[in-house]
Amino acid sequence: MNTTVDQADFFKTLEEKSDGASLRGDYSQCDAQYVVRQDSSGYTAEQQALWRKLYQRQAKLLPGRACELFIDSLGKLDASAEIPCLERTSEALHKATGWQLVAVPGLIPDLTFFEHLAERRFPVTVWLREPHEFDYIVEPDIFHDFFGHVPLLFNPIFADHLQQFGKGGLKALRLDALKYLARLYWYTVEFGLIESPQGLRAYGAGILSSGGEIEYCLTSPKPRRIALDAERTMRTLYKIDSYQETYFVIRDYQHLFDVTAPDFAPIYERIRMEEALPANSLLPGEINIAPNR
Repeated sequence: MNTTVDQADFFKTLEEKSDGASLRGDYSQCDAQYVVRQDSSGYTAEQQALWRKLYQRQAKLLPGRACELFIDSLGKLDASAEIPCLERTSEALHKATGWQLVAVPGLIPDLTFFEHLAERRFPVTVWLREPHEFDYIVEPDIFHDFFGHVPLLFNPIFADHLQQFGKGGLKALRLDALKYLARLYWYTVEFGLIESPQGLRAYGAGILSSGGEIEYCLTSPKPRRIALDAERTMRTLYKIDSYQETYFVIRDYQHLFDVTAPDFAPIYERIRMEEALPANSLLPGEINIAPNR
């Protein structure tokens, strides 16, 4: 597997409903919401150099692969030279869409994660991977969280969508249905594709921060590419140790918002009675969207 970030542990936490604790990061200084102070001056010269190397590698891969909205927003963040100060970025983000970034030590409990999203707060991990983890990392680090997620939060529709996802996560917890919503999150926020006049483009953070999957998801003939449908996606298993075998495609960000805004309680009740679908399934009548040429 040649991916920059694999959120296997995070979504394993969602599916198994564990306490969300992580071995990475310093949890001794966090508050009740798992928020910590980012010590921007504490990053070493070696860590800053690693950030620049990661950023430069990914930035070169974005043209023709990432959605234009992501590329435009990332350029405005001006985060190529050093690990960004979350507080400074948060000020600009709040002016744009009313969101703010909160620093966290690592993976946090499901309830806390969705509470943050529901209040328009996006948790960003403060630690950076080690050099030997350049191409593969198990838990999300600051590069994945900032580079992959933050740019799209400057778009009002996507920002509203993610807040609704937070509210939906809190409800899913109450209904013991989090594994279904986790699949939808995985296939949209992390590994989603979007149509464009120039062909398919990536908007999912797991793809955009990956050195290999960003090309594979768009051009390989192997995976399925299917129009996003909430119930279909919630039934579909995902891969945590390889590239995805299916990608779900949205028309635009309003489509994403519309798909994820409804009350999912009736869907949860239906799919509890059904078998989960394999990650590489294609149902009768579904169109397998062709890869980019």
